[in-house]
Amino acid sequence: MNPALDSTFDLLVIGGGINGAGIARDAAGRGLSVLLVEKADLARATSSAATKLIHGGLRYLEQYEFRLVREALAEREVLLHLAPHIIWPLRFVMPHDAHLRPAWMIRIGLFLYDHLGGRTTLPGSSGVDLAHGPEGRELKPDFARGFAYSDCWVDDARLVVFNAISLRDLGGTVLTRTTLTAARRVGDIWQAEIRDEQTGESRTVAARGLVNAAGPWVGEVLSGAIGRNTANAVRHIKGSHIVVPRLFEGTHAFIFQHPDRRVIFAIPYQDRFTLIGTTDIPYDGDLGQPTIDQAEIDYLCTAVSRYFSKPVTPADVVWSYSGVRPLYDDGSDNPSAVTRDYVLELDGDRPPLLSVYGGKLTTYRKLAEHALEKLASFYPGMKPAWTHDGVLPGGDFGGRPFKGVVTDLVAAFPDIDRNLLAAFARRHGTRTAAMLGDARGAPDLGRDFGGGLYAREIDWLMREEWAVTAEDVLWRRTKLGLHLPPGGAQQVARYMATR
Repeated sequence: MNPALDSTFDLLVIGGGINGAGIARDAAGRGLSVLLVEKADLARATSSAATKLIHGGLRYLEQYEFRLVREALAEREVLLHLAPHIIWPLRFVMPHDAHLRPAWMIRIGLFLYDHLGGRTTLPGSSGVDLAHGPEGRELKPDFARGFAYSDCWVDDARLVVFNAISLRDLGGTVLTRTTLTAARRVGDIWQAEIRDEQTGESRTVAARGLVNAAGPWVGEVLSGAIGRNTANAVRHIKGSHIVVPRLFEGTHAFIFQHPDRRVIFAIPYQDRFTLIGTTDIPYDGDLGQPTIDQAEIDYLCTAVSRYFSKPVTPADVVWSYSGVRPLYDDGSDNPSAVTRDYVLELDGDRPPLLSVYGGKLTTYRKLAEHALEKLASFYPGMKPAWTHDGVLPGGDFGGRPFKGVVTDLVAAFPDIDRNLLAAFARRHGTRTAAMLGDARGAPDLGRDFGGGLYAREIDWLMREEWAVTAEDVLWRRTKLGLHLPPGGAQQVARYMATR
């Protein structure tokens, strides 16, 4: 392990999901020395199993979650500015089903959605003529009109990774595949035992404060490693998604109303596919290996088949994924109605212990700010909030559009295919040139594994982004797992084993 671990850190953060990475990065930028510990890979669990949206949460208005919606709407445009390489606008079309919600109710909801968060750059909502417009081409003729509004798409796992890279750039330390096994207060210091899951080596680290951002495991960390009971329970809600061959043309997404009052998204995914989700089911199984069940697959297929002319069947599913949402238990009987707002619980003894419940990709930055506000009294002289303007690594476009960044890459690497450079830029932004290094053409990229994945990028991900396994590369760092030829994942694994 890193010899620097012998020093006493200002803050030890447990959990390498979006909340842990966001809090750790924010703290490092305020001048604190930070150690982030993640027991698996960055974004291994909930943070890579989302619907991959930066959104206000239109349906949360019906649950009167106005504070959460307002904050999330404002954050959309902040994050769009901070990470334009992995976040971009997405237009959503909602076919109107008069049997579920009257048009006037939807108009009021969209009016609030347009104005609650101080929208400045994203287009506002509007009506859509589905009977004659291209958006209705693949829909059943029953749906002649609808509504459209704006939110954003995000590469969820890369959002986590870029926060971790920024943390490292700010002097923080990131340890993946490292488990917190015990932590106790010794005077004004936390003494924590951590174990390297690859070598089995354990050692003690010291910190002046501890943040428990373990996501679904927040309760387990409290009762296990830390040895504390808490009155606040976590509601584990499983959300599953399916991926099918592309169902419709265009760059827009659909949001469908369902008779159970939930909404289902159908979103363009990886050019050739459509992502459909999500479900909301109470979950008490293995937190590390949630999987979709047949009832969820049937539910999602039925939900979208109400709208598309061509039915979607379970046989169409080419991939699925599931995640466990660690929601704060607010006592609701309906899993879909459990608050999506976050709760920060501060144990005010010295040294401090802060536990994080809930949270969304969209609000991670504000959650981190609020977490540091709660900890501020324990760190006199800590610098003020800064992440509102803190562009994430690779996102320093300098006001240029994404196409301008790609044009610069084409000029610098004229013998590499433009489409490939654009794909690299969507993953790495302005860090693409550093990743490509001295490469001038495809032969310089090393072995071609298919689907746009080359050895040079794998080497970069292993060296610079904590990738260890083929799963890390294929399903989180690049999301190219659906594009590789048969046997491609095994070839990637064998290659990585030699590095």
